[in-house]
Amino acid sequence: MTVTARTQVGIVGAGPAGLLLSHLLALRGIESVVVENRSRAYCEARQRAGLLEAGTVELLRAVGLGERMDAEGLEHGGIYLQFDGVRHHLDFRDLTGGRWVTIYAQTEIVKDLIRARLGAGAQIEFEVSDTEVGDLDTGQPVLRYTDAAGERHEIRCDAIAGCDGFHGICRESMPGGLVRVAERGYPYAWLGILATVPPSTDELIYSRHSDGFALHTMRGTQVSRLYLQVPPDEEIERWPDDRIWAELSRRLAIPGWELRQGPITEKAISPMRSFVAAPMRYGRLFLAGDAAHIVPPTGAKGLNLALADVTVLATALVQLLTRGQAELAEAYSGTCLSRVWRATHFSWWMTSMLHVDPDADEFGAQLQLSQLRYVTSSRAAATTLAENYTGYFPLTWSQKGR
Repeated sequence: MTVTARTQVGIVGAGPAGLLLSHLLALRGIESVVVENRSRAYCEARQRAGLLEAGTVELLRAVGLGERMDAEGLEHGGIYLQFDGVRHHLDFRDLTGGRWVTIYAQTEIVKDLIRARLGAGAQIEFEVSDTEVGDLDTGQPVLRYTDAAGERHEIRCDAIAGCDGFHGICRESMPGGLVRVAERGYPYAWLGILATVPPSTDELIYSRHSDGFALHTMRGTQVSRLYLQVPPDEEIERWPDDRIWAELSRRLAIPGWELRQGPITEKAISPMRSFVAAPMRYGRLFLAGDAAHIVPPTGAKGLNLALADVTVLATALVQLLTRGQAELAEAYSGTCLSRVWRATHFSWWMTSMLHVDPDADEFGAQLQLSQLRYVTSSRAAATTLAENYTGYFPLTWSQKGR
């Protein structure tokens, strides 16, 4: 037997994009149902991005989600670029007229959102299976899934949001031949660790070393997050903790500075890719976040893009569902893709400038170093990096609607 129901917006995926969309819609009186194939414990534990643009921070504060972020997040006004054994500081506040970034892990944002949504009585179904979307070319698409108890559900919606990631079902449910994909693979991956040790730096360090890129970031005052460039087919078993620390120390080394070491609590290897799917809408189905685009983590744009998508989408759905005005919904894909391609270019640029291509010759290596010298010696070039890093496009959200 199938349980039937009705809601205004069906949301596939309980990551930050899907949860924030549900929250924004609720602030405007629009109901939603969120379905997620993972458990709540998994969603609240998986480690992902942790750097928020200034506009993202202001948005979270504006919609009542900033209390813990303000108490525990780390505000940063710049980064270090390191190459040829020298570390250069870029002052974002000076370069951009006061903008900054905040370190606050995606994991914590998801916890805050789940707590807020469940506290408001929202319907979030974890551990669902056999999720399907259909009737997408009608005014009432359908969301089907089997809940954790094995009961089948069919929910009629006014719209469906696919916030279900790169491997989700929503993008694949669009008609064949509609979606155009632009993608780029990279000949390296990141080995990332989480370590229980205070950070060894006051700002993030992006280091181009002749043997590969390294990054020192953090997840708080007592937890460090660090990355190493490794081959894309590398096996994590080949990297015991001692080897990881030794390589990080070598690639991040400068005279008079020492990398603190501590217990590694998590380590994994992640591939690097750029991926953009267009359009991000078909009928009453809208894609957001990783379901439509992925960027390399070098530019710290993935989470910010996902939250920007659903901010645009929430405004469009409010116009569509409360006023019958479809203009913003019809423009959704183009509006988002302008931001997506700017962030994709910036992420590609940062990645290409800082990583060592195993197939590059001396010509390529010298071009990288020339670009780094330019960025760290030209105020105009440094401003370009700072503007894109802190957020080139503003986020707009009004509690009262438009």
